[in-house]
Order: sequence, then structure tokens, then C-alpha cells
Amino acid sequence: MSEEIRINRYLAQAGVASRRACDQILAEGRVTVNGTPCLKPGTRVTGEDSIKVDGRRVRPQHSSTILFHKPRGLVCSKSDELGRDTIYSALPASLHKLNHVGRLDRDSEGLLVLSSDGDLARKLTHPSQGVEKEYQVTVDRQLDRDTIDRLVAGLYTPEGRMIAQAAHRISARRARVILTHGKKRQIRVMFSTLNFRVTKLVRIRIGSVRDDSLQPGKWRPLDPEEIAGLLTNPQILRKDSRRRR
Repeated sequence: MSEEIRINRYLAQAGVASRRACDQILAEGRVTVNGTPCLKPGTRVTGEDSIKVDGRRVRPQHSSTILFHKPRGLVCSKSDELGRDTIYSALPASLHKLNHVGRLDRDSEGLLVLSSDGDLARKLTHPSQGVEKEYQVTVDRQLDRDTIDRLVAGLYTPEGRMIAQAAHRISARRARVILTHGKKRQIRVMFSTLNFRVTKLVRIRIGSVRDDSLQPGKWRPLDPEEIAGLLTNPQILRKDSRRRR
């Protein structure tokens, strides 16, 4: 790690404590940087600095992040009480320590990030971050413009009000839908409310990351540039219907 980061984040990545708890540890004068006491959480450090807590040197733990194309039929869970196959059954044992970031329901497929990086996981899942997830949706009958517009305007469903950030029709029965903070099975529920049945649902993008060549059941590491893109979260809304701010 050569880039500069805040020392409270460095300590959290080293497994010392949560970032908030690390702030308290710093305030108590228990941390030194290159032999000098450090009290400020905003102090910036690199992996070349000697950082000690209570006299013991600490280093960030290695974090690993992959992109996985989840096939249909697998549950996003470490284990399943009903005995159903989980996403980890499609991954090598060396990756079972990674946590899935967000979910896709059993009947859906597409891109899923798995990571041991807690900061990245929070960035991708917290509603306040507004990270875009783009889906390709196939339904059982022909779509019209009114349907697309209603997805973006918002719907009152049995599970509450739901809204898409953007949507557009790509063929008679297929659409692309973008969510920034989806509720459980949101796309299926929204289309069901409009009397459509979703026959196929594929997540094709998370933030700035997509990979059309990644086949179901396959995975690959995310490179540093891709991870940086996820953390900065550029907005990549597609044209056609979108929410008016």
C-alpha cells in the first residue's frame, strides 16, 4: 500500500477496531507514527510508515475483491437453511472467506461483487451512496412507453412505494432498468404490479464495472482501477426515461 489514507482507515483495515473505535484509540494516545504519538484521525499515512498501537506494529490485512457472474438457481448466502445451493458452491474454497456485497435473488443472474474490503462493501450497499446497478429485464408480453415511464415515476406496490432511477426499452419484451437503492426483489415486484411477469433478470453493471464476456459461474479479480472506479462511483445513467430531480 503506497497511497496515502487516513490513519483511522489504516487502523481499521489492519483489524485493530472499527473506524469509530480507532478514533477513540487515537485520542487516547495509544498510536504512534514513525515513533511520534498521533492523536488526529485525519493524519494521512502510507504502508511505508511504521505505525504502532500500544507498542505493537500493525499493517492492513490483505483484502481481495472479485467479480462473479452468479448463475440462476444459487442463493446469495454462506449457508442455506433449506439446503439449497449457494453462490459459494460455484467458487473455489480459497474464495469462501469473501463476503457477497449485496444480493441477487435465486431466480436472477448477473454480476456480483465479493470482497473482504469492508469499506468497499459499505460504499456499494449504503443507500446514501446511490451506486447504480443496471439490469436487463425480459418480460412475458410486449412493453410500451407508458410502462417504462411508470417505472421511473414510481409505483405503489404491496411492499411499498418503489421507483427506478432510469429505464429504457431495448426490444419488444426487454428493457434495461437502473436502480440506486433497490429493495428486495424490487424489479420483479414493480413489473408484477404492472401485470408483467419477469422471465429473465440479469444484472449487467455495478457502478462503473461491467463485463459482458464473463459467463455464468465464472469469476475474475477486480483490478485496482476498477475498484477505484467503484469507490468514486461515477454516475452512468443511460438515456430515455430517468427520474427528474
